[in-house]
Amino acid sequence: MTKKIGFIGVGNMGSAIVKGLASRDDIELHGADFNKANLERLNKEHGLIIHESATDLAKACDYIVLAVKPQHAEPVVKELTPLLDMSKCLTAICAGIPLSTYEEWTEDRCPVVRIMPNTPALVGLGVSAICLDNHNLTDEMKAFVPELFASIGQTHVLPEKLFDAFTGVIGSGPAYVFYFMEAMIESGVALGLTRPQSVEMVKGLFLGSATMADRSEHSVTELREMVTSPGGTTIRALMHFDRQALKGDIIDGVFESYYRSIELGEQ
Repeated sequence: MTKKIGFIGVGNMGSAIVKGLASRDDIELHGADFNKANLERLNKEHGLIIHESATDLAKACDYIVLAVKPQHAEPVVKELTPLLDMSKCLTAICAGIPLSTYEEWTEDRCPVVRIMPNTPALVGLGVSAICLDNHNLTDEMKAFVPELFASIGQTHVLPEKLFDAFTGVIGSGPAYVFYFMEAMIESGVALGLTRPQSVEMVKGLFLGSATMADRSEHSVTELREMVTSPGGTTIRALMHFDRQALKGDIIDGVFESYYRSIELGEQ
């Protein structure tokens, strides 16, 4: 049976998920958004069925993916609430809004899933946390939603109590990686490489290293040791990092993100 998946909001993340799902023949894609150009593009490229309003979409769809900015979530959900029932699953990807808030807004009328993707989902290589704690979810929904979002990368079912940890490590994680890439690029330029050369080389370095870590049977520690020859150039750099307590600083930074995520959830 074809499932109807509706996206309220087809900005960057909503569009990325639509693109990831477009090749499947067991689902029907629907969308509603104030940005009519995005809707028309997705209709032309991926067959997205356009709705004039969020309420029209909710009436037609089995799974409703809420992909709006967090500050717009409450009025949208409350507008939909009279149309929701146990046959419809609300899947929310708005950052910082706990499951209990969605349950309150929907008056516990329907199953609710909370999902948190990170930005590499925009290129199909995301890592997403999925919360299936809501008591209204059926076994079918619990199996289908993670499989659906696998179209944009890895999915990990986590209890909501671990979402702040996920934010600190993975949600904010791309920024840490880009920050380190910036430092590497600047180092290359300072040592005489042209900026285009340094950018291309550093991108290749990170892509190659991540691919190696993904495909290798060795741990990342073992892979690091393979590069670190006794008395060589790499150990000299790593010893400097250790003297500066760089690893500890990175861990502290992750914890700061974690603490801030907790603060935002309490507001």
